[in-house]
Amino acid sequence: MSDDEYSATVLGSHWISGPPQPQDAAPDRVEGSVMRFGPGVTAAVPAPFPVVVPPRRPRRRRAWRRYGLAGAVLLAVLAYLAWQRFGPGLEVRGLAVGTATGESPGCGATADVVAVVRTNGRPGTVAYRWIRSDGTHSEQLTEQVPRGRDEARIHLLWTFRGQGTYPAAAEIQILSPTRRTATTQFTYHCAG
Repeated sequence: MSDDEYSATVLGSHWISGPPQPQDAAPDRVEGSVMRFGPGVTAAVPAPFPVVVPPRRPRRRRAWRRYGLAGAVLLAVLAYLAWQRFGPGLEVRGLAVGTATGESPGCGATADVVAVVRTNGRPGTVAYRWIRSDGTHSEQLTEQVPRGRDEARIHLLWTFRGQGTYPAAAEIQILSPTRRTATTQFTYHCAG
């Protein structure tokens, strides 16, 4: 076969193997770096100058700034809930007693004696006892005070019968959580 003849095999061979490579190609140096010629990926070449990677600073400071406000709010909410649950208990801060109408009862009437117990708004139980001037007294009774209520009203119903006048006195004794006493006086009058 002569050089002028056409051959599909010879023509297509460079598509498979690539262009012919020079056998004795020497790498050139340009400003200290190595230049390589040829197909494919070259081997790793050391850097022409030392590469120093600066150490990373810890990010704790930024994390504190990022989550500090959320942490503070969470701690405040938990402290408030703990105080609500385990904080100081019920306290009696004041006590007053009187008749509901402010007037003395008439013939065959029932006097409504009301004690107003002022508290600190915490939930709890108030233990108390009524003592009347006619010599009777109640057993120990209790009043449940719910959370958020700073006042409890305790009633004593005292019924009078018959004619005449009777100077009456009713005393309430708070037994717990703290001891307190209050008294009211009124006069039963029935002319008949």
